[in-house]
Amino acid sequence: MSMGTNRIDACRVVVVLIGVVGLATLRCMAGDAPQWGRAWTRNMVSDETHLPVQFDPGSGDGIKWSAALGGQAFGSPVIANGHVLIGANNQQPRDPRVTGDHGVLLCLDEADGSFQWQLIVPRLQGDNYLDQPRIAICSPPTVEQDRVYVVTNRAEVACLDLNGMRDGNDGPYRDEGRHMVLPGKTPIEPTSKDADILWLFDMPAEVGIHPHDSAHSSILIDGRYLYLNTGNGVDNTHRVIRSPNAPSLIVLDKATGRLVASDDERIGPRIFHCTWSSPSMAVVKGQKLIFFCGGDGVCYAFRALPQDRSSVRPTALQRVWRFDCDPNGPKENVHQYIGNHRISPSNIMGMPVFHQNRIYVTGGGDFWWGKNEAWLKCIDATGTGDVTGSAQLWSVPLQRHACTTPAIYNGLVFVGDCRRTVYCIDADSGKIHWQQAVKGDVWGSPLAADGKVYVGTYRSGEFWVFAAARNKKVLASTQFDTGIAATPMAANGVLYVNTLTRLYAIGQ
Repeated sequence: MSMGTNRIDACRVVVVLIGVVGLATLRCMAGDAPQWGRAWTRNMVSDETHLPVQFDPGSGDGIKWSAALGGQAFGSPVIANGHVLIGANNQQPRDPRVTGDHGVLLCLDEADGSFQWQLIVPRLQGDNYLDQPRIAICSPPTVEQDRVYVVTNRAEVACLDLNGMRDGNDGPYRDEGRHMVLPGKTPIEPTSKDADILWLFDMPAEVGIHPHDSAHSSILIDGRYLYLNTGNGVDNTHRVIRSPNAPSLIVLDKATGRLVASDDERIGPRIFHCTWSSPSMAVVKGQKLIFFCGGDGVCYAFRALPQDRSSVRPTALQRVWRFDCDPNGPKENVHQYIGNHRISPSNIMGMPVFHQNRIYVTGGGDFWWGKNEAWLKCIDATGTGDVTGSAQLWSVPLQRHACTTPAIYNGLVFVGDCRRTVYCIDADSGKIHWQQAVKGDVWGSPLAADGKVYVGTYRSGEFWVFAAARNKKVLASTQFDTGIAATPMAANGVLYVNTLTRLYAIGQ
């Protein structure tokens, strides 16, 4: 699953958000990275400078601090207001009262990595494919001021107090002790080391989705609203969509968690595996659009909701255009192609990135169940209607399914694929400038920052640093002791890299 970073400069936020496009009013420290991908285009870049190249996780040389995550940590950290938040599991319990397998959201001190508080979430029961055992919470949270918005392993949208329970149990939600245990079990009395939940929105109960494997969603904030993919997917047979009428994209009121809107595209029957791609946003021709890639391999653009909307009844999002990234792929009875590595539908796991009126997106046949075809596409974002036959500016074949979100930097696009290759591609023409073979599949997105490209590899644990240039130059290759499935992050002069078991803060 693809993962990423951004830098928010406070002065620029005020000017851009209020004076130009009036988007969400994020207030954080200069240099923070409060969400996954640059707001709101989702570009995997950072404005940080003086980032490290050489370091040694074994000896500790160049490592500011590190913190244990347990295991199976696939999500990237975010950094905001002196805090680092990242998904973990309970393999190494931090509270002796809470044992066994749980999803965890950790809050650490940015200065030294010390433990601040945690959100403990029991597993969904009855079917491992609803909530895979031992997997850490995969969704990167989004932070705005003192609020944390995250999708849990139970497919709940949770609004949390960034300070946890240290400043008391703020309402209206007061049932944190019961939320920490399975239904019917004795509640646990919360302490100052526990999360303070302000509200919860249970997607399976409220909008009828059927989660699959592990919930993965990075919430996008626009003023009053939260936009997020639902994670609706197949059942444990991988051949049935149990909730074909459930939405793939929803909008919540960020103050209350109330459902405000959802898509009406009826994507469900065409979902080949799951809905893991998070939305992006930009202003095109004076109109604010939400870009979303469904589990059917189609990229959609919807009109963003007006901030002065007064109705309390949920509405359907208005589609502006749709682009089928695989128009020749099967469209009906798609699950008969499960396990077919030559012919199958496509899906999209990485986020659609907006840049200069274009959308850049990776996708292709499902890594586990579909064809080996993969691609990076560049789409004109200015059209209307079905733009499948007209909006493609270029398409570059990759070697096998790509789940990374593109990083667009100085006219270049950096992506990786699951055939152990990193690419540098011209953003205007689609020309491949260079590619580099690596020892592991690239699951986490590359991060472009400070004239460099940082990328880790799954299973092998290699971490590469390239010059962000048309001519290939390897600056460093570092070996970690376990695989890297997440995107590096950069904030306040520090590079963050998490392996499946540990988070490293790198830099002085």
